[in-house]
Amino acid sequence: MAKTALVLLADGFEEVEAATPIDVLRRAGVDVTVAGVGKKTATGAHGLPYTADVELDSVTGDFDCIVLPGGMPGAKNLGESAKARELAVKMAADGRLVASICAAPVFTLSAWGLIDGRKATCYPGMEGMLTDKAEFVTDRVVVDGNVTTSRGPGTAMEFALCVAGQLMGDEVAKKVAGDMLVQ
Repeated sequence: MAKTALVLLADGFEEVEAATPIDVLRRAGVDVTVAGVGKKTATGAHGLPYTADVELDSVTGDFDCIVLPGGMPGAKNLGESAKARELAVKMAADGRLVASICAAPVFTLSAWGLIDGRKATCYPGMEGMLTDKAEFVTDRVVVDGNVTTSRGPGTAMEFALCVAGQLMGDEVAKKVAGDMLVQ
């Protein structure tokens, strides 16, 4: 059975942090569904409009992974979505992969209690906004159990390849990286 991932887009999302995981995961053979928060079209932090596959409110079924891109005010908008919170909390409790990058670890995972007692990272300068129950780490990508966090746009490729490896295996992730000429 194919692995599945749900990538959430809220207005103000960081385009690189959304497009890179979507692309890399699809190259790795993951069945990726892109869901727009509140509507099917979301506008990125830098004005690029993206059309999602579905609206978040119509999402049903189980996924192996949820990806929460950062960007401002996208991460804040994601954090305010009751449906996004419900899905992420359930997936984390079920042991499925929850992946968040940039400002999203602060406004989603931290706000929702999903990194309490875990190592995590976020966009530089936002670490003080993480719950004091999380252990902040400066690594570019941090994996603690079924939660993966990353720092920002410049780490999006490492983040995406890490998630691809978690879902499809390291060999698949290495092949995707090689095919994309990632050094």
